[in-house]
Amino acid sequence: MKNHTESDHRRRGEEAIGFEASSRFLPVFVWLAAFAVLLLLHYPLLRLPYYWDEAGYYIPAARDFFRSWRLIPQSTLLTGHTPLVSIYLAFAWRAFGFSPLVTRMAMMALAAGTLACVYGLARRVANREAAFWSVLLLALSPLFFAQSTLAHLDLAAGFFTLLALAALLDDCLARFAFACTAAVLCKETAIVLLPTAGIFVWRQRRRSTGSSASGWWIAALFPLAALMAWAAFYHHVTGGWTGNREYLRYNLYANLNPIRVLLTLLRRLYETFVGGFNWVLTAGALAGILWTRKSNPAVVRARTAMGPAAIETSVIPAKAGIHPFFFLAVLLSAAYLLMLSVVGGAVLPRYLLPIFPPLVLAAVFLIWRLPRRMARSIMVFAAGCFVWAWFLNPPYPFPFEDNLAYADFIHLHQQAARILEDQACKGRILTAWPATDELVHPLLGYVAQPLRVVPLQDFTRHDFDSVSAGSFDCAYLYSRHWEPQNNWLSRHLWLQRLQQSYFEYQPQIPENELVAAYHLRLLAGFERRGQWARIYARIGP
Repeated sequence: MKNHTESDHRRRGEEAIGFEASSRFLPVFVWLAAFAVLLLLHYPLLRLPYYWDEAGYYIPAARDFFRSWRLIPQSTLLTGHTPLVSIYLAFAWRAFGFSPLVTRMAMMALAAGTLACVYGLARRVANREAAFWSVLLLALSPLFFAQSTLAHLDLAAGFFTLLALAALLDDCLARFAFACTAAVLCKETAIVLLPTAGIFVWRQRRRSTGSSASGWWIAALFPLAALMAWAAFYHHVTGGWTGNREYLRYNLYANLNPIRVLLTLLRRLYETFVGGFNWVLTAGALAGILWTRKSNPAVVRARTAMGPAAIETSVIPAKAGIHPFFFLAVLLSAAYLLMLSVVGGAVLPRYLLPIFPPLVLAAVFLIWRLPRRMARSIMVFAAGCFVWAWFLNPPYPFPFEDNLAYADFIHLHQQAARILEDQACKGRILTAWPATDELVHPLLGYVAQPLRVVPLQDFTRHDFDSVSAGSFDCAYLYSRHWEPQNNWLSRHLWLQRLQQSYFEYQPQIPENELVAAYHLRLLAGFERRGQWARIYARIGP
């Protein structure tokens, strides 16, 4: 009997060791699986040339470091952005070669890492199925899916932000210091992690969880010191603390208007909780909250008292870390929403990527409080809506990078570049940024040799005021903004006036006006899911 008991203990010990070992390697397995799935889904997009801000700043900045180890770019606009993503891409290129394929796979590795972190964090506070749905819904959400291969800063900042949140929940301030420093060096706006973490640590300390205020201050020194060192270095080299005067005006001074701040906050709330079918998760989470309030508290307490095994099948899978996680997710989201309502000229949804993973996690946890059949139905419906949103454009202007419309944009510009490069129109080409960079810089992947370009900032009437007929030989026009036939801004003039007054929105000038004013003849035209590109030759005097 004694031997049997000892063998049982030995067997259980071996199982525990095996479980611990498998848990240790689980994030790696999840990362590999997520990377494989993302690779399969993005396969047709991996060799696409660079898009918009990639072409205008991030790729030239990273290439400057790649070629000459310059932390501050010389071949593009000075913006003051911290350099970690440029360094990361440069080392990826050194290892595997400079190409869009390497760039997109390097960014995909960060996206897969984010999904692995989501799974690990979800397993701390919920069951396996809830963790699976959290990963799946984040991966399929149109914004995250589109940004998974684009060389922007926000995906990397979001990855390290999630690591910082996990470190806070583990009460590991050393790991938090590393993750927060990396997030800040990816994008300086991640500094909002510090006040968020400070409030969280103070709250946990008051609840006697063992958090140390002195440890928090030491941990906070690392990201602060990194950001201050970067600012000092940047000022030493350029003479400015961040960016340039126009960049600073556009992103800060021009936005300090109470009405604009309020309108931006409303837009941010819409982008976070409604746009891109996010309303499905929001509605499901609200339903979960209402269902919890209607549930019998005695039943909930009894199921919780039965331990983790019962939690796996209970209606409300509440674990010990769920309440601190919710507090941290809400606090960080509020900090980001408020900050991005005050700073930032362009109201781009991708700036919210650092808060999307914790918000998706929170929504799934709340939905999981519903009866299982109802919860699963909501998850399946949300997943289907997200995939549909990859291809479905909204009835109002939006950044093409919010879904796969960015790929349509790139395909159209590839076609136009081939026509222009084949000398269908010889001479000077009038067009607007980012097509100006696409035609001038072969490294972006559109042309083999630089073409002659007459640059415009945009295609509004104001931009053509100073354009004379003799200044160009060919006009390359394209849908620089998404303006569908049922555009909400056109149907509601008050919305259009608000956009014009506070967000510098101006519609593109109608093509027929340009054709008549400059005596243009159509050479080639392309359309793709509501976007278009057309090339005109000037035939008049």
